[in-house]
Amino acid sequence: MSSVALEQLRKRYRDIDVVKDIDLDIAQGELVVLLGPSGCGKTTTLRMIAGLVQPTAGRVRIGGETVDDLPPRARNIGMVFQDYALFPNMPVRENIAFGLQERKASHKRIDARVAEMLALTRMHAFAERYPTELSGGQQQRVALARALAYEPRVLLMDEPLGALDQRLREDMQRELARIQKSLGITTVFVTHDQQEAMVLAERIVVMNAGRIEQVGTPEQLYANPQSLFIADFVGRTNRLPGEARELADGFVRVALRNGRAIRARAVGAVHAGDAVVCTVRPEKLRIVQASDDAGDNVMPMTMRRRSFMGSSVDLAVEDPAGSEILLKLSATSSDVPAAGDAIVVAFRPEDCLCFSATAA
Repeated sequence: MSSVALEQLRKRYRDIDVVKDIDLDIAQGELVVLLGPSGCGKTTTLRMIAGLVQPTAGRVRIGGETVDDLPPRARNIGMVFQDYALFPNMPVRENIAFGLQERKASHKRIDARVAEMLALTRMHAFAERYPTELSGGQQQRVALARALAYEPRVLLMDEPLGALDQRLREDMQRELARIQKSLGITTVFVTHDQQEAMVLAERIVVMNAGRIEQVGTPEQLYANPQSLFIADFVGRTNRLPGEARELADGFVRVALRNGRAIRARAVGAVHAGDAVVCTVRPEKLRIVQASDDAGDNVMPMTMRRRSFMGSSVDLAVEDPAGSEILLKLSATSSDVPAAGDAIVVAFRPEDCLCFSATAA
């Protein structure tokens, strides 16, 4: 197992930089997720690590060794693609053995390693089946077993669960986490699905427009986003646009477009007079008594719709200016308003983040 380091990594196609000067260190045995919207550069970054795309500038190091001049096979990397790329004319056992056979491993070594991989991925009962006889989840396990069979230094996974239905996808997320932890293999996983990233990652690298926007644990990214993009992209949030007025002790007083005033925690450079966007998570909002409709961070609303989500109830509420925000209550709450009810919503200043709109 090896560490991975990306140093000022850049990829340009014609006059467009699709990956822009990325610096990233991935520790040996760590599972890191590259997360971002389509076109943000995450798959290109993964393919540069694999050697499938040549960087325009910068370096890729694996285990401290610069590998930019090495072809993909010489880098000893395992890769799992979204479409699995299994050989349809080979049964499961032969698919798993393929990489070992290409590397001229002994028959004894191949048999032993294939047996290990079948046990690890819980596919021993399907060893003689062909890919067309397997479910999507089973095919994904075979692709993973094949990638791991020759003991690669690093495992790369490009949207490997994208073709699965939601329930199977969740099952495979847990299975992948189990396998990665049991092997301790350095893993880089690409996805656009924030929930998947939250479940799998030790650290998440959020990319936007070819750059790294923020790196952190799932908890850090959710609770302390360092940009409006992160606040919007990681988890659900409500946006409250307005204008910054006074700043004191890290908090800013904001005049919202709906006519209310709130206090929020300033993130980054925010100055009086700036156009700003404040964000607050739906679960941080609470319903208070109408008599509390005074002061900061308290807003009269009208209940519009409710959605039962199993463990929670999502409420869509509207302010007098017609802007809608989302409020999340526990499914066991006994105080869920009905459509059309007038309510008052409140939240704490420390739970509301304020970003400069010009920096978005």
